[in-house]
Amino acid sequence: MTKPVAVESLSPEAARSEHARLAQDIAEHDIRYHQQDAPTISDADYDALRRRVEAIEAAFPDLAGSEVSRRVGAAPSEKFSKVRHAVPMLSLGNVFSDEEVEDFVARVRRFLGLAEDAPVAFTAEPKIDGLSCNIRFEGGELVRAATRGDGYEGEDVTANVRTISEIPHRLHGEGLPDVLEVRGEIYMRHADFAALNARQLEAGDKVFANPRNAAAGSLRQLDSSITAQRTLHFFAYAWGEVSAMPADTQHGMVQAFKAFGLPTNPRTVLCHSGADLIAHFRSIEAERAHLGYDIDGVVYKVDDLALQGRLGFVSRSPRWAVAHKFPAEQATTVLRDIEIQVGRTGALTPVAKLEPVTVGGVVVSNATLHNEDEIARKDIRIGDTVVVQRAGDVIPQIVRVVEEKRPADAKPYEFPHKCPACGSAAVREQDEKGEVDAVRRCTGGLICPAQSVERLKHFCSRNAFDIEGLGDRQIEFFHKEGLVMSPADIFTLEERDKRSLRKLKDREGFGSTSVRNLFAAIDSRRRVPLNRFIFALGIRHVGETNARRLARHFSTFEALRRTCLAAKDEASEARAELDNINGVGDVVAEAVVDFFTEPHNETVLDDLLVQVTPEAMEAVQTDSPVAGKTVVFTGALEKFTREEAKAQAERLGAKVSGSVSKKTDILVAGPGAGSKLTKAAELGIEVISEDDWLARIGEG
Repeated sequence: MTKPVAVESLSPEAARSEHARLAQDIAEHDIRYHQQDAPTISDADYDALRRRVEAIEAAFPDLAGSEVSRRVGAAPSEKFSKVRHAVPMLSLGNVFSDEEVEDFVARVRRFLGLAEDAPVAFTAEPKIDGLSCNIRFEGGELVRAATRGDGYEGEDVTANVRTISEIPHRLHGEGLPDVLEVRGEIYMRHADFAALNARQLEAGDKVFANPRNAAAGSLRQLDSSITAQRTLHFFAYAWGEVSAMPADTQHGMVQAFKAFGLPTNPRTVLCHSGADLIAHFRSIEAERAHLGYDIDGVVYKVDDLALQGRLGFVSRSPRWAVAHKFPAEQATTVLRDIEIQVGRTGALTPVAKLEPVTVGGVVVSNATLHNEDEIARKDIRIGDTVVVQRAGDVIPQIVRVVEEKRPADAKPYEFPHKCPACGSAAVREQDEKGEVDAVRRCTGGLICPAQSVERLKHFCSRNAFDIEGLGDRQIEFFHKEGLVMSPADIFTLEERDKRSLRKLKDREGFGSTSVRNLFAAIDSRRRVPLNRFIFALGIRHVGETNARRLARHFSTFEALRRTCLAAKDEASEARAELDNINGVGDVVAEAVVDFFTEPHNETVLDDLLVQVTPEAMEAVQTDSPVAGKTVVFTGALEKFTREEAKAQAERLGAKVSGSVSKKTDILVAGPGAGSKLTKAAELGIEVISEDDWLARIGEG
């Protein structure tokens, strides 16, 4: 595989093209990891993709603010009621080397404008391999507990958390805030894990692959008495909403948690340099096998909370914290077969089927092969003896072939040029520069059963139509039976069932109550927010963030559809309007136009709109002085970053565009503003400074 071109050497066109490809790859990996529980890429490779996107966005600000930079976690399970987090539970960036740790420390100093010899303290704490949880105390009483979920909305697991003996039902101590949301990790110790699996085996039940899965499965029991029978533990290390901060440092907050009666990790220490952090990492790494519980690295955080506030966040993670991951563990096994899986977008993904082998305490039978170029580069053949590793201790991948053990009859692997699901041609697309996509895709579209089922699953998924009781298993059943072949079929299912001689309630796995509840759930989703409707359509390159952008810009589905049909003419005002929506750009605009101008999709949409009414999104803030205004930021902003400015404007109900047009209401110009300032003057658009902007929104 060729080495990527240095970001600084990319042309704007090449950057836009690569950014779109990377965003699509990451979106597909997110689906495999969070929705299908079948990841095909390592932590290190996934993080490398994200870092490449962030580097491109930093060099080309017009591409900044993409969904891939902001996505966190996975949607909450439909089994539990949902809890909206008062403060989002975001994730951490990862580093894997000593050099990256030193770079982290240097970045912190640079951002804060600190001299090399200026003191700055960091906490270093073991990164527990468990399940993140937010526990809310009011007046010292435990009132609610929720999983992280997608970072904004989690699962209500209060009853189950109450069974964990280490978590007090009532806090005590001096300086206890009226409201305190404590965040930490729920985990299972090795001894408890072994005992649980022994009981499971004796009872003839399924055994767990590792302590993290066991902890997650135990916490997500619908019957809390089952959770109570499984010994879970908790370490507190962070917080959400707090009415009055009991300390002004990270270390002080953890000490306060301990004083309130919460369990904290005794291996959390203060460090004062990159060398101190690395030394503690080495110490924890040496202790790892003897801790009695799983960790996959060490987390470093700037200790001073005021400095944390100044550092703020970038993309989906804080600037003031990072996770230093342990190296991968490896094992040797035999590659029995290569299976080609077809995803929702038609991507053909190769998966290695391995002779089962234990790697880092987990039995591994599948591993990622990434794509056909990777197979060819490593010359991986069926029957080969291969070295497998779990990078970041999570996702298996094949590192290399042990060529001296290769069977004499092993042949180079020929990647299929036809879709294994429908027999349609599978091709590798080329961009406008003639660069070939790494992914081979089925051209069968909606006639491909693999894509059809996955598109329906996506349509019903948590962040799309979110139809309770219509999960993956039910969709597969309905599709197999020919009952649901397109989105509109979902909403005609009840009427067709009334006319059917074979009622759904009489089919295996269903009953009168479950069918009645399913029909009610479907009926309740006949009106959905526009952003969810757009996201549910599964348009290439349009994830949750771009769906929100389109919904906020157009307000109605009719306006979006009308503009996209007119935008088929690349020289039209409609096309320019699409291109100028902040964060959308040429690649997304092209995908949206292609979707709406495809005749077959028009039929699908017409059928669906007979059954469903998309509604305008709830306004973020309608009473702000900039609500409804279209704002453009230009020049070298000094009071805030461009990302912070855009996010703030959108929260206040403004539309942020990347270029000036006659629809622009305000241009906020910093030093060095160029052509946008000139065009604004020509169009008579209001131009204000950063200070004027802050005064306008009430923060000056």
